[in-house]
This record gives sequence, C-alpha cells and structure tokens, in this order.
Amino acid sequence: MLVVENDPTDDARLLGEWLVEGGLELHVLRPHAGDGLPEELDGYAALVVLGGEQDAFAGADGSPGAPWFPALEKLLRKATRHKVPTLGVCLGGQLLATAHGGTVERSAAGPEIGPKLVARRDKAVEDPLWAEVPFAPDVLQWHRDEITELPVGAVLLAASTRYPHQAFRIGPCAWGLQFHIECDTDQYARWAQDGVDTLADLGIDPAALVDAVTAALPDVAEVWRPFTLRFAAVAKGELQPASPMRLPMIGG
Repeated sequence: MLVVENDPTDDARLLGEWLVEGGLELHVLRPHAGDGLPEELDGYAALVVLGGEQDAFAGADGSPGAPWFPALEKLLRKATRHKVPTLGVCLGGQLLATAHGGTVERSAAGPEIGPKLVARRDKAVEDPLWAEVPFAPDVLQWHRDEITELPVGAVLLAASTRYPHQAFRIGPCAWGLQFHIECDTDQYARWAQDGVDTLADLGIDPAALVDAVTAALPDVAEVWRPFTLRFAAVAKGELQPASPMRLPMIGG
C-alpha cells in the first residue's frame, strides 16, 4: 500500500505497525523530502495520507499549502473513483475533503489539542470500519484547521461539539479522520516541544499534556488498532466496503 508522509514530524508510527500487522506492505513516499507522487495507483491495494502542519486550503496568494498538494488531491480523487481503499488522517482527511469539493478553514473554535472524545454518528453502524467503534472513542487531537463543509454525498461518521466533522466517508471505501490515531508518546512529545508557544497561549502545560497522552494511549489502541486491521482487511478484499454511492465528479 502507498503511504504519503506530508511532514517529517508525522510518520505512520503506530498506524504503520498496525497496517503491517494486518498484512500490508508499506511503500512510504515523502514529498516533503523530494519524493514524487505517482499519477496512478496501479499495483497498490490502499492509500494512506498522513498529517502535517501545512494548511489544506490555499494561501492568500492562491498558492497551495504545499507544492505537491494539487497532485495529491488528484491522486485522492482517483483513489475514490477507482475504489482504492483510502484513509486520510488529520491533514490527510482535510485534503480528502478539499479534493472532493469540501471546505477547510482556520477553525473559529481555536486549536484542538490533547486526548479527547468524539461521538459516533448513527450512520456509523452501517460502516465496515466504524460499526464496531464504541459510541465515544478516545482520540488524540492536534489541529488548528477544521473541515467546515463536507463534500456533497459524504457520510458523517463522528462529530464533537466544537468540531462537527470529526470523521467521514466518501464513496464505499475512502475514510477521513480529523484526529490522530498514529501517535506514540515520543511523536506527540515532539509536537509539544515544537508547539510550546501555542500551548502557552492556550494555558496548557507541555509535560502534563504528554503525560495525559501517554495515559490515553492504551484506550486509543484498544479502539484504533482493530479499526486499522479492518481497513487492512478491506484493502485485501477480506472485508466488504460500504454500500456504493453516487459521487459528483470533481476535477481530474
């Protein structure tokens, strides 16, 4: 499967370990380090797009959040069109949304950081990955942007009070998550170190934050390891995707 790493601080980490456990071989591309993206997904069983500190929306001058984002959004559209199982995490989920006509903006609610709960929506019981997720699973958050409008036809799978679009699906097998499921303590501690000014502005103690993340990790793994194994099963054809749905044609 293809894994796109958008930022050197957000590698696949635990998510990658669970995907390998699920029987997938990971081919990691790092466009931030100069790796080119393929134009097609021939030969790949699945696609995962990871997070990063870039914005999924264009800047004031119209430039993309990263030079490779237009090509990555095109790849995401092809994955959805050809029913290649896809998982976008945080920034990756936002790019999945914008690639299909959704809207991502700087969140009016401010940054969301640390261990949180999200609420599963009613439609989740019909979803092959989400049906077994508990009503209010533990997740890890670190984002300042949010999906303010889902693509037409997207299925909302999880929400929270301040950030209503926490998880969604497009078509039968393209899933987007606003939150992180890949982190271990070391990865999150690096984010806390790099974001010390942001944490100070929010009145969050970095050491206490990292301790809270460490304490939450067993509960995170209890839910999201099986979730990832189900995604791997869809990629291998061992678990059926969701019922097909008609999608609007967006771009090329």
